[in-house]
Amino acid sequence: MTRLRTVLLISATLLALCGVVAQAQSNKPMQTLQMPAMPDPARITLNSKTTALMVLDYVEDICATQPKCKSQMLPAMTPFMERVRKAGLVVAYGTRAQNMAHWLKEVAPAEGDIKIVNTAQDRFYNTDLEKLLKAKGITTMIMVGWKISGSVTYTSVGAMIRDYTVVIPVDTTAAATDYETDIGFYNVLNSGNANLANEPLKPKSVTLSRTDLIAFQ
Repeated sequence: MTRLRTVLLISATLLALCGVVAQAQSNKPMQTLQMPAMPDPARITLNSKTTALMVLDYVEDICATQPKCKSQMLPAMTPFMERVRKAGLVVAYGTRAQNMAHWLKEVAPAEGDIKIVNTAQDRFYNTDLEKLLKAKGITTMIMVGWKISGSVTYTSVGAMIRDYTVVIPVDTTAAATDYETDIGFYNVLNSGNANLANEPLKPKSVTLSRTDLIAFQ
């Protein structure tokens, strides 16, 4: 019984000390951190024979609940998709099984496009995406879709660790809030083979660009 009392007293003392520390911390002023300034989107020219466009979750079920998808992303993606098709790029699509038949008509798959049914945000995880891209000689990937802080981030990391160079047009992706969008762009530049200066087409890294700044040859 004496031992039990001792344990209880020690526990009570520790809890009290923790409470004092927590109270002291709560009285400290909140620290405000400044987000690093985002670099300007880069002007780039891509080889149409070795570049693929990866389209992520431009689907009705998601875009119906995310206003930025149809109001901001789709107007940029629609003419860009036309240029991609005209240039003859490989185009790949990735979404979950229940969404595969619900792509937005403006950017929907065409016959012969790669279609990946994913179970994770990284479209490389447990799929044949790498095998299919390698078979077509792809070394560079353009990634577009919902959302920059989710599937675009994770798939870009999956691409970099497989030695792909990644391009993300900033007008073709977003997140629910401006804050989350900015964090997403910072994360992709700071992931893998980091490219915080946004050096155009730094190998095995992410470059942020914009649809009107991307040319094909």
